[in-house]
Amino acid sequence: MKKILIIVLLLSGSLMYSQGRVDGFYRGQENGTVVLGLGFEDGQKYFAGDVTGKLDLTRSVFYSSIFGAYGITDDLDVNVTIPYIVSDDNADLQDIAIYLKYRLASLKTENGRFEFSVAGGFSTNLTDYDLGGLNDIGQQATIIDTRGVIHFQTNTGWFATLQSGYAFKFDPTPNSIPATFKAGRALSKWYYDVYYDFQHSFGGIDYRATPAPQDFREFGVDFQKVGGTAYRSLGDSFGVYASLSYVFDGRNIFKGPGYGVGLVYNFRKNNTSN
Repeated sequence: MKKILIIVLLLSGSLMYSQGRVDGFYRGQENGTVVLGLGFEDGQKYFAGDVTGKLDLTRSVFYSSIFGAYGITDDLDVNVTIPYIVSDDNADLQDIAIYLKYRLASLKTENGRFEFSVAGGFSTNLTDYDLGGLNDIGQQATIIDTRGVIHFQTNTGWFATLQSGYAFKFDPTPNSIPATFKAGRALSKWYYDVYYDFQHSFGGIDYRATPAPQDFREFGVDFQKVGGTAYRSLGDSFGVYASLSYVFDGRNIFKGPGYGVGLVYNFRKNNTSN
């Protein structure tokens, strides 16, 4: 890849719906990126679980977010995400997420190279935001997340990344398995991708499926989502991106599109190419 630091985890709203918590690229030692993101999610129906089915409920969510990634070494990255969510009358900081990613091995081929990484993260709510309604901005869940990442990139910049793992969530939120497949191309000025994002939760309750009052922290949240991102470098340090996504199936989640834009700032202290 040419000398460009690209954010592949371009924020897509609430962390529950983000397109993979880590990406397949490394920033290099003492290199970093900061992303300021804005977006909108247009919930058009609500997947309320097997018992109730799909409900004619709508919700509009606006968000802003800050994301930072830093290369501790050439093979070890750290990233931090903090979102601010606005859903009807509910508006607050949501959940901070901190992740480490380590490259275990890199295998060069005639046409490119494979990289194998592991990642682990921790997330928890920053504020005591409201629980108990469909306009909640989260579940106040505390999560320990583990991931394996396989990344392949050709010599011409085309790439594919597959990641999956297990998310251990503190009671009463049920544990889950996430998975994301992403493919695209990374060039010196442009980056674009398409992706499929999936989560399956083990157990938990459904909306309207148990007698009130419900503890929304117990919801089992599943989803299937597709989307894409386009990024344009504006020079050595700055760039802009736009993203589009669509949740088309799930459980205890709104169906509908999401839109995002943002500003990316890259800083470098070393010229190592990734």
